[in-house]
Amino acid sequence: MTATTHFTGDANPYGGGDPYADYRTADRPFTHLVDLADRRLGAGVIAANDEFFAERENLLKPEPAHFDPEHFGHKGKIMDGWETRRRRGVSAAQPHPVDEDHDWALVRLGAPGVVRGIVVDTAHFRGNYPQAVSVQGVSLPGSPSPEDLLAPDVKWTTLVPRTAVGGHAANGFAVETAQRFTHLRVNQHPDGGIARLRVYGEVAPDPAWLTALGTFDLVALENGGRVEDASDRFYSPATNTIQPGRSRKMDDGWETRRRRDRGNDWIHYHLVEEAEIRAVEIDTAYLKGNSAGWAGLSVRDAGGDWTELLPRTRLQPDTNHRFVLPRAVRAAEVRIDIYPDGGISRLRLFGSLTAPGAARLMARHVGLGG
Repeated sequence: MTATTHFTGDANPYGGGDPYADYRTADRPFTHLVDLADRRLGAGVIAANDEFFAERENLLKPEPAHFDPEHFGHKGKIMDGWETRRRRGVSAAQPHPVDEDHDWALVRLGAPGVVRGIVVDTAHFRGNYPQAVSVQGVSLPGSPSPEDLLAPDVKWTTLVPRTAVGGHAANGFAVETAQRFTHLRVNQHPDGGIARLRVYGEVAPDPAWLTALGTFDLVALENGGRVEDASDRFYSPATNTIQPGRSRKMDDGWETRRRRDRGNDWIHYHLVEEAEIRAVEIDTAYLKGNSAGWAGLSVRDAGGDWTELLPRTRLQPDTNHRFVLPRAVRAAEVRIDIYPDGGISRLRLFGSLTAPGAARLMARHVGLGG
């Protein structure tokens, strides 16, 4: 649970030109997982002890942090992140903050889950980033208030111990705590600014909620579905196809590069658990001259052979296509093949868990401390 050490320390002052030219980052083994703190899943920064220079909500913006060197307000430089005032000591004789002094923000995850990695991004914070950060997690039912989360009897689990970080860098931390969390507490020691927070992991839904729903979207991110693999991610990630809501623009779906061979593109999904699928939606919203021409669906139980769920079917641009299956089809994995290339914006698979699938999901929930 340590940061990449060569990121530690100052970045050079901004010298003009591309503000990301000297930005420090690295490949991470966990960034292919879903961002549990994605605003599109319902995540939010519900409280912070200080946000004098820049508001806490900026932490979860989906786009990279923006930097305008000429953007100043009445309080000083306006930064695209969460930035607190400079901490001071208690007197002229003790002008420096003590070691325990720190600022904090409370983050509600958009979907409860197991955290596998965290990125604390200090983009454009070059001389005003925190000396160190730490992150804690907790799992509480319902919709707790900040006061509930800060109550003295709430026991927080350390996900990232206090660790030095670098300015203008994507500071990454692998997390090995196999528990289910609903909220995080992000601490910066003693003060400073963080541009973005990304919390990568695996959704761990509440089985009681899914049971109460009965029929639900079995592949939705918020319900525990996930993308296993995809043939192409050139323009946009395949995970977009199982995000909540309808696509709002072209890059909010999945689009592949143009094929120059005789193959086709595809996405392989895992459902939340073994289930019976009864209806399908394939949406090509905002994909007009670049939507897939045809699509077909195949299913299988874990490790079994693929069988056809939906034959190769013509798709229309910028259209939501609905299919009611003649009978319920049992599956744990699904594959969509598009022909020959292009994209779709969303895939919805409606059905309900089988008895064995529901039992395994409940056992996992209990095992993760839910």
